[in-house]
Amino acid sequence: MKIEILNSAKKDLSDGAKFYESSERGLGSYFLDSLFSEIDSLLIYAGVHQVVNSGLYRMYAKRFPFAVYYKQDTDFIRVYAVLDTRRKPAWTRNRIERLKNSQN
Repeated sequence: MKIEILNSAKKDLSDGAKFYESSERGLGSYFLDSLFSEIDSLLIYAGVHQVVNSGLYRMYAKRFPFAVYYKQDTDFIRVYAVLDTRRKPAWTRNRIERLKNSQN
């Protein structure tokens, strides 16, 4: 099985890294290292996380207030988004639905 990080999730990761780097030098790199480690763990733990209304799995990151939204099939784990959990839930739901629909 392989992990595919979609462009939407890559942008989320980049935006998050820029935010944390502007807060403290080096924190953006630490953010990326932490989140990529979490995403890599999906090779072992994919499918054990909660399924949200969009039909995607949601994995909460351990060190940052972010969630990884992904879908699993027989060959791939596709990461759709990596979103800040401090956002309004309605915004997150709408974003995930738009992303999921645009990938179908």
